[in-house]
Amino acid sequence: MTSGNRIAIVGAGIAGLAYAKVLSREGFPVEVFDRTPDVGGVWSATRRYPGLRTQNTKRTYHFSDFPMPGDYPDVLDGAQMQAYLDSYVQQFGLRDSLRLNTEVVAADPVDSGWLLEIRDESGIHRSSCDHLVVANGVFSDPTMPDFRGDDLYRIGGGQLLHTSEFHDIESVRGKTVVIVGYGKSACDIAEAVSHVAASTTVVARRLLWKMPHKPGFGLGYERMLTRLGEAHFRYQHLNRFERFLHGSGHSFRDSNFDVLRELTTKKLLLRELDLVPEGRFEEIAQSSVGLATEGFYEQVRDGHITVHRDTTITEMFSTKAGPAVQMSNGQRIRADVVLCATGFQQRVPFLTPYVQRRLTDEDGNFRLYRHVLPVEVPNLTFAGYNSSTISTLNAEVAAHWTAALLRGRLTLPAPEEMAAQVDERLRWMDAGTNGHHAHGTAITPFAIHNIDELLRDLKFRLPLTTRLAQWFRPIRPSAYRGLGERSHPTPQPPTNLPPVEPNLEPHRPRADLS
Repeated sequence: MTSGNRIAIVGAGIAGLAYAKVLSREGFPVEVFDRTPDVGGVWSATRRYPGLRTQNTKRTYHFSDFPMPGDYPDVLDGAQMQAYLDSYVQQFGLRDSLRLNTEVVAADPVDSGWLLEIRDESGIHRSSCDHLVVANGVFSDPTMPDFRGDDLYRIGGGQLLHTSEFHDIESVRGKTVVIVGYGKSACDIAEAVSHVAASTTVVARRLLWKMPHKPGFGLGYERMLTRLGEAHFRYQHLNRFERFLHGSGHSFRDSNFDVLRELTTKKLLLRELDLVPEGRFEEIAQSSVGLATEGFYEQVRDGHITVHRDTTITEMFSTKAGPAVQMSNGQRIRADVVLCATGFQQRVPFLTPYVQRRLTDEDGNFRLYRHVLPVEVPNLTFAGYNSSTISTLNAEVAAHWTAALLRGRLTLPAPEEMAAQVDERLRWMDAGTNGHHAHGTAITPFAIHNIDELLRDLKFRLPLTTRLAQWFRPIRPSAYRGLGERSHPTPQPPTNLPPVEPNLEPHRPRADLS
């Protein structure tokens, strides 16, 4: 492609903004469409829930050439993360490329690229582009359970929401709240709600291992963001040390997991609270890393949160006493509000059924080479479908990979070989996670491996000293800024971002958001 070719990016979250910056600096005219009124994706004011925080510290969760402001706390809240992304737009001159409050409702392939149908505040319009980047996010289409009796529950005054629709903590003050799920968003919301609700109940179908930020003995959650930490999990293709660690040296690996399991169990009071999960500790990293919400287990200990483990909701009611739910353990409890932290579907609704069939296998898994390139659909790439604990960096490196692809600087295998590699990888992901890999869009805990593979294709190698340091120190995004410095100078870090109050009152989402 030449610099005159137009690129449309659907989504203004982390990945969409990274692609917009990289591709525009390569000379491509770029338009970024997003149906929300602000940038940020999951960090948008229209989507973030009370209690939302970054999992990583600001030292590992930023773009390579745009560090976090020095006066920001170690762990950012949702409003601060959105402000950081908005300042990224400002710093790199992306504002004029944004088409906010604009939804791509259809994208049809044509000989010269794509014909787009877009909807904004003035109506439905047509547009076109030579290349389409799908950055709609793997956490953008909520999955809601189908509860028996939910219609009667709502008629009786009960509120049933997905967590992505819950924005106002004051709306549950003095009410009985039930949270369905046990992942990060479930525990984040439960902890936040427990300070204002009359009662807070978590209904967990399956307990998951969660690691505290600092379990003890100098160990920390971000030690998993090292090459040594990542090597403890069995990758598809093992390097020399990984073959040792999963072979004759497995006792070292097993002992490390045993120590982390015991430290975590004691730190989070899991035995006392009867919340020890049944699975192996290494299952902590299946498509996402389980990080303990600060204060959650203390609220359980103090009686402000009740957790029903190995339990589901079987029916919803409207009773004389108020809305209620029946659980599989036989108990019935009051529930003015039920919040479902039940995950998201991975799909691209604006693409035609014909294109969607060529993108996925029979199980709905995305068949993307390097988690970017669909082998069978031309003029199309994906951004953010390599979701990880360091998504800012993974998205940015993938954006440089895509730029090189469009410029003809990549040497790729034949389409048949790429397709075979994709299918082999999906089989490996299925076997290693019991299918919990977000339909092939999540690469956790192998973020560094993904970056290494993309860099090999780009023929970009980190200095040996940097690679050695990454075995023991958490990865630093700034080590990768050389990708952008090949042809562009690095801007100065932000020094005067607007002040952000935590937990700002957000806009209510538009009814047609998904």
